[in-house]
Amino acid sequence: MRAAIVAKQVKAMAEHGLDAILCSSPENFAYTAGFVVPSQPLIRHRHAMTIVTADGRSAVFGVDMEASTIKRHLPDVPTRIWAEFSDDPMSVLADQLSGLGLGEARIGLEMDYLPAGDFNRLAAAMPRARFEHAEPILARLRQIKTAEEIDLLRRLSRIADQAITDALASVDEGDSEMDIAGHLTRNVYSLGAEHFKLLIVATGERSVLPNVGPSERILKKGDVCRVEIFSVINGYQAGVCRTAVVGEAPPMAESIWAHLVECKYEIMEKVKPGAGCREIYDAFIAKLSKLDLPPISFVGHGIGLHLHEDPYLGLTPILGRPGQDALLEENMVLGFEPLCYDTGHGFGMQNKDMLLVTADGSELLSDYANTDRLIVTGTAKKDGKARAVA
Repeated sequence: MRAAIVAKQVKAMAEHGLDAILCSSPENFAYTAGFVVPSQPLIRHRHAMTIVTADGRSAVFGVDMEASTIKRHLPDVPTRIWAEFSDDPMSVLADQLSGLGLGEARIGLEMDYLPAGDFNRLAAAMPRARFEHAEPILARLRQIKTAEEIDLLRRLSRIADQAITDALASVDEGDSEMDIAGHLTRNVYSLGAEHFKLLIVATGERSVLPNVGPSERILKKGDVCRVEIFSVINGYQAGVCRTAVVGEAPPMAESIWAHLVECKYEIMEKVKPGAGCREIYDAFIAKLSKLDLPPISFVGHGIGLHLHEDPYLGLTPILGRPGQDALLEENMVLGFEPLCYDTGHGFGMQNKDMLLVTADGSELLSDYANTDRLIVTGTAKKDGKARAVA
């Protein structure tokens, strides 16, 4: 188990009057254990949980199919394995919790992740225990990254940024969105990622669509291309998006892009410990309005083990708490993305980066590509490099 994360959970339990915290979601299991159980995100009933008690003990609960993986990562952690096709996992879990002295305890549980039917069976098997909603506690802990997490997110940011930049340098007019995706996914793996999420390749008229994958659409001169990917290691992810043009920029593209670049630097200047998320968002919306571009609901968000984490640089900084602001803190990591899907000119533009909140400001983690000018693609046969608009 990750000692620093266990210590953070023990401290949180003291503050909230809990006797134990169970992490059952893939992201919070990985947060505590330091690895992802491969099939857990794919098959909901294959429960894997970490258990941390208020006195600092830890244990693991997992399905038999993944027993060898769990043992390899956590050989010295007490583990209870349940049989997928013959056990009621909640009965086995209740027995394990009781064996840890938690039969009458106040237990923090991920109520938004554990299916209602499973929770009902667990509660019936432990009638003297009290179960509390622990997701807000865990979400709050994950907002502030450890040095280890920051190093990993810095590495992942570079992987995603370079993978996109090099992919755009490898295609020409006449290639397809699938060709971009092929280069991009090969790059992600060759640069060291274990996995990727949310691959977006949206060109030409498709660039206005927020979250679309690649199609057979052929690249044409003057196309605007939005390309995004999240590189993943040990469940952690960093998302980067770059916008390019094929050969030359269409009318208004350069001026809109310059405006979004100004937004990027204004946001970076405002990001520092103590800054209000809503204030940063309001300044961004005011900047967009100067070009009569439509507002969006957020311009940034926390990121780490989940694609979107609190706080948001947005209308509602803490999801589920409208009207409540949040202040930035040192060692938060944000994905921030000055963007406009509907520019009114038949194309969308997005410049997504990874940003670390430092003691006195911010540090750009995704600094491989120079995005001050629009990237030009479609020149692979000439020089093998993507370049900025001259």
